[in-house]
Amino acid sequence: MSPSGIASTIALSGFSEVADRFDLCLCDVWGVVHNGVAAYRESIVALMRMRERGMSVVLVTNAPRPSDVIVGQLDNFGVPREAWDAIVTSGDVCRSLIRARAGESMFRLGPDRDLPLTAGLDVRETGPDDAAYVLCTGLFDDENDTAATYADLLAGFAARKLPLICANPDLVVERGGRIIPCAGSVALAYEEIGGQVIYAGKPHLPIYEAALAAAEEKRGAPIARDRICAVGDAIRTDIAGAEGFGAAGVMVLAGIHAQDLMEASWEERHGWFGRQTHRPAYAMPHLVW
Repeated sequence: MSPSGIASTIALSGFSEVADRFDLCLCDVWGVVHNGVAAYRESIVALMRMRERGMSVVLVTNAPRPSDVIVGQLDNFGVPREAWDAIVTSGDVCRSLIRARAGESMFRLGPDRDLPLTAGLDVRETGPDDAAYVLCTGLFDDENDTAATYADLLAGFAARKLPLICANPDLVVERGGRIIPCAGSVALAYEEIGGQVIYAGKPHLPIYEAALAAAEEKRGAPIARDRICAVGDAIRTDIAGAEGFGAAGVMVLAGIHAQDLMEASWEERHGWFGRQTHRPAYAMPHLVW
């Protein structure tokens, strides 16, 4: 049984089976709406059907970039803006954490594609030896590096007790069928050697609170927690975060846990859920209506 008391996961063939139970869907992006290469058309249809039924849809992603960057990315994937009401990213939350450290020297650990995260902010980038804190948005080369690549660098930060802001708590993500390490894997390695980590995204509450606020602003009315579901493909972030926020977790099986779940029977899937730290209220192979 999970910490929230969920004893069994309900298997769904389509979200329409439970749509009347919810007013808000907090939907993960990478792994649910697209795989980093192409959008999932049936997922987009499902989100649009939710909105047609009167539900609000807020896309909640651990992408370490501001939400307007994600809007452009989704446009490029052909995801219609009618599929969502608002987007909240860990990048949005992270920017508020950086603003609180305005003017401090910062070492940025991550690829240059994440530079929009700090655009317009009062940051002073330095080398690792001169930094007052670390901003980790990912790995410099996520096709070849792992967290172990940075063992010496992290040990130096830990020795100086530098806080590390993790802009993307995901450990891994699927990119076109491959599993790629994310900033969360570096943050976990840092914690394991005693480093202090400040997380910006799921499963931590600030990103959920920001998403709920965005939805309530759009609806012009409050939304009860028991009328909220959170769809995602990762136990550690999406399902744990939903549970911590008081929302019903809806697990998409064909994401980062696909190797364990997609070829398994439902009996085997239920056994797998029972061995995890958190259990979804519902599960389905893909997000479909």
